[in-house]
Amino acid sequence: VQLVESGGGSVEVGGSLTLSCVASGDTIGRYCLGWFRQIPDREREGVASIDSLSSTRYAASVKGRFTISTDNAKNSLYLQMNNLKPEDSAMYYCAADPRVVSATLEDWVYSFWGQGTQVTVS
Repeated sequence: VQLVESGGGSVEVGGSLTLSCVASGDTIGRYCLGWFRQIPDREREGVASIDSLSSTRYAASVKGRFTISTDNAKNSLYLQMNNLKPEDSAMYYCAADPRVVSATLEDWVYSFWGQGTQVTVS
């Protein structure tokens, strides 16, 4: 499966953005999906994940502000980000894997990754 993110950009503190990840090559309904972020010289951080049963998992730092969702008809994954903070600035990546059963923020389990979209909050 191929993943392409979009929706990143620059936003003021307290603002909102919605990231999209469109999949091709396979239907993602049976995949575990995740959003990750990374800033230079830092480890990649799991942000949110959703599995094929629509169970979700969030990093403590984003819980209550971010919402992960899917639209199987559009074969797409989304990340709604509200009340953005400067520390949310990073490159955001979507990831997918059909073998993962439960939502997880462990990046090593995901086989497929997008190219990333930059989010800057200031």
